Amino acid sequence: MLLSDYLFNESKDIWEAYLKHPFLLEMGEGTLEKEKFRRYLIQDFLYLKEYAKVYAMGLIKSDKMEDIKFFKESLVGILEDESATHIDYLKDFGEKIDELEKYHINFANETYTSYMKSIALTGDIQELIITVLPCAWSYYYIGEKMKEIYKDKLKDNFYGKWIESYSSEEYAACAKKNIEFANKICQDIDESKKEKLKNIFRKASIHEMRFWDMAYEEVI
Repeated sequence: MLLSDYLFNESKDIWEAYLKHPFLLEMGEGTLEKEKFRRYLIQDFLYLKEYAKVYAMGLIKSDKMEDIKFFKESLVGILEDESATHIDYLKDFGEKIDELEKYHINFANETYTSYMKSIALTGDIQELIITVLPCAWSYYYIGEKMKEIYKDKLKDNFYGKWIESYSSEEYAACAKKNIEFANKICQDIDESKKEKLKNIFRKASIHEMRFWDMAYEEVI
């Protein structure tokens, strides 16, 4: 069994719960309050800055050229491609992109990014890629499932562009690239390491859920 299959099976309860979260349910129905979405986008913009730093640490910690190339290309994708949909929406909300960093990072957001950065600083690149994997992978998982469920409601849905972005072939390629990289560099791990990576993956998956909670509940 591939490590990614094992990790998904061990965290399936969390991932299935994503699809029942009111933030995502209301996005799919097109009924989510736009102010909640605006705050989510701002926090996700701040999140992506810290998320990118984890990949930058992976670049520094890598010994093989092919691994360095993976982290470099991932950084470019995060900074240029993934933020594009966010920026389009934020511009529609009247936000000035060069002023987004003035916003305060939410406690749940900071807790999540601090966890990832702590793993990046103290762990090896196997642990590092596993701590970022739930983000890259779950957004595709969510986008794909939402497109399947709400396919007949996307045309006039304000959030349709977001759903289309994370269910696109381009984003699927990005997510699969991360999954394949994790499987490749972790293929010879022992049971002790496998257990450690499972715990990291589950914790990061829980942080992903806390991020959706934060987005919906307007906590500080």
